[in-house]
Amino acid sequence: MRRLNRKKTLNLMKELDAFPKVPESYVETSASGGTVSLIAFTTIAFLTIMEFMVYRDTWMKYEYEVDKDFTSKLRINIDITVAMRCQYVGADVLDLAETMVASADGLIYEPVVFDLSPQQKEWQRMLQLIQNRLQEEHSLQDVIFKSAFKSASTALPPREDNSLQSPDACRIHGHLYVNKVAGNFHITVGKAIPHPRGHAHLAALVSHESYNFSHRIDHLSFGELIPGIINPLDGTEKIASDHNQMFQYFITVVPTKLHTYKISAETHQFSVTERERVINHAAGSHGVSGIFMKYDISSLMVTVTEEHMPFWQFLVRLCGIIGGIFSTTGILHGFGRFVAEVIFCRFRLGSYRSTSVLLPDGHTSNHLPLLTDNSTH
Repeated sequence: MRRLNRKKTLNLMKELDAFPKVPESYVETSASGGTVSLIAFTTIAFLTIMEFMVYRDTWMKYEYEVDKDFTSKLRINIDITVAMRCQYVGADVLDLAETMVASADGLIYEPVVFDLSPQQKEWQRMLQLIQNRLQEEHSLQDVIFKSAFKSASTALPPREDNSLQSPDACRIHGHLYVNKVAGNFHITVGKAIPHPRGHAHLAALVSHESYNFSHRIDHLSFGELIPGIINPLDGTEKIASDHNQMFQYFITVVPTKLHTYKISAETHQFSVTERERVINHAAGSHGVSGIFMKYDISSLMVTVTEEHMPFWQFLVRLCGIIGGIFSTTGILHGFGRFVAEVIFCRFRLGSYRSTSVLLPDGHTSNHLPLLTDNSTH
């Protein structure tokens, strides 16, 4: 009884077989079929390798939402060199809430030589080349995000030569914590002092002849400091053409959450517009000589997430490639073979030709005889 049930089950499964087998004696091979099969296998191998490379790669997904965090502090990371002595310049921040953050809260004034050493000049040249490429190829920013904490440091390397030249510039570097509102970070003549209506700088003791706001921005970023990230103003160098000259940078800061397979951090991206002009009150160009960075905080927050193709999707795409190529090459081969037989070959069943055949009884037949491969023309 069990054998009978098992036999019925096997017969039922055979009837449901969607892949019937054809005996090899009924299979006809040809040189054209072998050529097409070779092309198909080669194409499958090539596309499989390319698909595996796509599977290994990752991409960045950007999502936008309203930034609801207005109570936290914003960190500003600064590394700027000004071509004036440290006792002549002062740096501080004044925001829209009339809150002043003095440079003593986190900035260091270091006397240095303004001219770079050969190694430092090479570093600056490479950084400027990268900045030019980033402006042309925006997709390179994704590569920088994925290589964070992996690439070489973007900080200015120390001098490799022992320069005997006396320091003629001031390197202002460090970080400040400010309110998360629009503000103005500036470097101008004289040290900042508190004032009931804001603040002021003691510039009366500095002669106009010593004004020189030529500067180099080695690093400027907002938020958490992430090694390997290149910011828009890194490597910027401006040379003043006049003693009384104002340099302005209008910055829009966008809060950014970065989630990659190597790092998860909250930082800020920013875009910048530059402007510079000579202060000449007689010509109507008013203002104060110095370096002014006016920043504003965007109300939108960007979440950048590194994503990877799931393994099941890779298998589905791989099956689609293999099945699609087999089906397509089979159809093209059948169609090409049919066209070739119609144009260049006779039908395998033979071709008919109208001839007169003498029958054994002496009569003539005008029927069309079947011409086989052994027939003579």
